[in-house]
Amino acid sequence: MTHADLPSPDVSNAVPRPEYPRPSFVREDWLNLNGTWQFAFDPGDSGLERGLLHQELDGRILVPFCPESELSGIGDTDFHPAVWYRRTVRIPADWAGRRVLLHFGAVDHDATVWADGREVARHSGGYTSFTADLGEVAGGAEVVIVVRARDARHGPQARGKQSTEYANSAAHYTRTTGIWQTVWLEPVPEVHLRRPRITPDLASGAFHLELPLSANRPGHRIAARVTDADGAAVAEATVRADLDLAPRMVLALPEDRRRPWSPEDPHLYRVRIELLDADGSTVDRAECTAGLRSVAIDGKRLLLNGRPVFQRLVLDQGWYPDGLMTAPDDEALVRDIELSLAAGFNGARLHQKVFEERFLHHADRLGYLVWGEFGDWGAGAGPTTRDNQRPTAGFITQWLEAVERDYSHPSIVGWCPLNETHQELHDRQTVLDDVTRGMFLAAKAADTSRPVLDASGYSHRVAETDVYDSHSYEQDPEAFRRQMAGLDKDEPFVNPDRRANPEKEDTAAAWSLPYRGQPYFCSEFGGIWWNPEEAEAAAGDDREVSWGYGERPRTEEEFHERFAGLTAALLEDPLMFGYCYTQLTDVFQEQNGVYRFDRSRKLDVERLRAAQQRPAAFERETGEEGR
Repeated sequence: MTHADLPSPDVSNAVPRPEYPRPSFVREDWLNLNGTWQFAFDPGDSGLERGLLHQELDGRILVPFCPESELSGIGDTDFHPAVWYRRTVRIPADWAGRRVLLHFGAVDHDATVWADGREVARHSGGYTSFTADLGEVAGGAEVVIVVRARDARHGPQARGKQSTEYANSAAHYTRTTGIWQTVWLEPVPEVHLRRPRITPDLASGAFHLELPLSANRPGHRIAARVTDADGAAVAEATVRADLDLAPRMVLALPEDRRRPWSPEDPHLYRVRIELLDADGSTVDRAECTAGLRSVAIDGKRLLLNGRPVFQRLVLDQGWYPDGLMTAPDDEALVRDIELSLAAGFNGARLHQKVFEERFLHHADRLGYLVWGEFGDWGAGAGPTTRDNQRPTAGFITQWLEAVERDYSHPSIVGWCPLNETHQELHDRQTVLDDVTRGMFLAAKAADTSRPVLDASGYSHRVAETDVYDSHSYEQDPEAFRRQMAGLDKDEPFVNPDRRANPEKEDTAAAWSLPYRGQPYFCSEFGGIWWNPEEAEAAAGDDREVSWGYGERPRTEEEFHERFAGLTAALLEDPLMFGYCYTQLTDVFQEQNGVYRFDRSRKLDVERLRAAQQRPAAFERETGEEGR
């Protein structure tokens, strides 16, 4: 599905972020609610008691940008325990007779939504989408929508990289409160399609569709049709829709029409889905995209479409100087992928954030490999010798919402719910053990087609995790090579807990269950501290201005030599299936990106690409040692 195939943007009154927000499941009719909303801070979280639900609000904000961002028109970076939004919306006249759904891309962190004073939704979690059903609203009617968002400073909460201190520090950045992704309306019939699951089956050349419905009616059926990029029909099928709550069907592609999705050829099929009544009339219709590709494990090999593809990933945190977690425009999402590809990467870890769905749409069409992750930071407290990690049940709930939303994107080649959880292994079960296993099992139950990594780096608490990894910011290439060796003996580098035992450099308490021969990669490395202007001006180690890992290179030439040496150490290991370099861009004070925070060039991109494009030993045919 191309840009031209999506519904036209709402450009009335210069609506920000006007593009269609859910490109993997498209209906023709929709209304973008981005733009100016009434707004109020509620520092005492007393707004409901003070009657804000029924009052006009004095302030103004530009949605979908959070109040801490410059693009919102406010730019207040203090803590905001609660904020309120209000807007009056006129329902289009031609929507009469249909139910109206109010969609929120993301609201940080706990949201309550009212329509004309009636509560229509509650949602907890700052990274995942949710919907309020407004019921059948008369065409032309006005509806007053009010949103309250609560965002606590203290206590366990999935915050990702948002700072709990007033100022940015270390790897924590300016907070996001309230609405930060597109708000929109969509009309649907009383009985309608819900978001389908599309599972590629490369072995048999087919797509498996699971088609949840709002209800089942006698005589209803679902018809699906697959077309290629030129619009030519490839396959079609029908199934009864009056027996199963989520009917299933298989769309088998003729052998000569099978075109696997890959980084080299990111071919997307279109899938049109129609719900038909007993007379054959269309009740509901939507269009989706699908990529025919497979992910498999053979010993230590992680395979894409049955072959070893070395994953040259970059850590992408998805922050912007003016919009914070919200991209200023759709072109910024595309540009980040294009910048990554230009530097020689073929994918990314989407780090400590659930990216908006349009990013995944662009990854699908550009052949960009990504690992779907979650912004889990915000549950740690105290030394690692105790039960310092205390994620809540809400982490599992929100993670399931993320997996469900993004299930059908072919660009996602793996799931990883947690990052750098760190806690000594105890002779007892901890909250971290329970939640890690819960998030792992949730992903495995929701999706049997992709591998799941229980936690990126540090604490591997699930013995049967599909993938194993480590993080290392060793800056000397030869020392890094020695550290990463050992996969051929089933003795890879595992993150130790020397911070809990600083006096015991040789024997550290274990954070992880033992490695059991899974596919392995170094999922964070590099992070070379480089800011050329400050490097020239600063005398010594000026980390109050910025920071990165290791000693800052003295020249750009020294940077490139270090970068090439670190990447070569991993590219030359035949059992290493990939890596993830930290990071794509600088983010505020963390200046270890290969581009600046504003996405401008700061390094010789061609040299970065040349260092990474050398052949990877993993992509050569491996023998029994890799199985």
